[in-house]
Amino acid sequence: MSVPLLIVNPYSGRGAAERRRAELEGALSRAGLACERVETTGPRHAEALAQQAAAGERTIVVAGGDGTLGEALNGMTRAHPEGVLGPIGVLPLGTANDLVHNLGLPLDLEAAAAAIVAGRTRRIDLGQANDWVFANNSAVGLEPVVTQYNIRMVRWRGVLRYLVAALRAINDKPVWRMRLAWDDGAFDGPISLVSVGNGAVTGGLFRMAPAALPDDGRLTFVFGFAPTRRKMLGLLPRTISGTFVDDPAIQQHHTTRLTLESTTPTPIQADGEIRDEAIQRVIYRVLPARLDVFCP
Repeated sequence: MSVPLLIVNPYSGRGAAERRRAELEGALSRAGLACERVETTGPRHAEALAQQAAAGERTIVVAGGDGTLGEALNGMTRAHPEGVLGPIGVLPLGTANDLVHNLGLPLDLEAAAAAIVAGRTRRIDLGQANDWVFANNSAVGLEPVVTQYNIRMVRWRGVLRYLVAALRAINDKPVWRMRLAWDDGAFDGPISLVSVGNGAVTGGLFRMAPAALPDDGRLTFVFGFAPTRRKMLGLLPRTISGTFVDDPAIQQHHTTRLTLESTTPTPIQADGEIRDEAIQRVIYRVLPARLDVFCP
């Protein structure tokens, strides 16, 4: 078997990955995980590296956050449009590490490396938004507006930055009119957010799709309309527990496909990264049993 390719994003976690270089090297050494290491140099570099590695049937290990992992998965998908991808290993160096949390993978680098060496895998679904694949979450409306604020903020660190970004986005009181159609339903009207989850937690803190399971062959999506800042602020703390979906203003559904059309442009994010600043039509679909991930 060829030596795995280790894709390292030194900028993950706002540069924390670079500061943890010695910790990463020690974890790899103690676990006996020998890899060819390549560091990313900019956006979508991980995608290109993963596509080349997957085309050569190499095992891929990602040391970074959800965005880096998302790029790698898209590279793997482009190399193999059909069939099961992976296995892929994750060494969490991001801010939120959402997929790691949702799958119960180790946050400790040494334990994560040991899990990869052990070779046990779990097969999960992936989601797709138009032509972009995501492992954990994608959203339009308020949620990617939060992501935009999060990207611009430099004074805050960790999941607290997501919370502050959410407060700033709510202050804008954004609203869109959208038409949604899914497996067994439809909606047409004002919307504050649409969050589509393969996993329950996003942003390291928010249970935006609390009923989502990564291996049930479906996506779970939540949408709703909060007409005032007061209403939005009232719902915000309940997104942490996921109980916001019990509010009459919120709906949660499972589907294999979701078509979304917005009369005005909205940003869209996938796995915490902005994929388009202004989009009006998105087709979401599930890619069932698509990815093998090294798990303890």
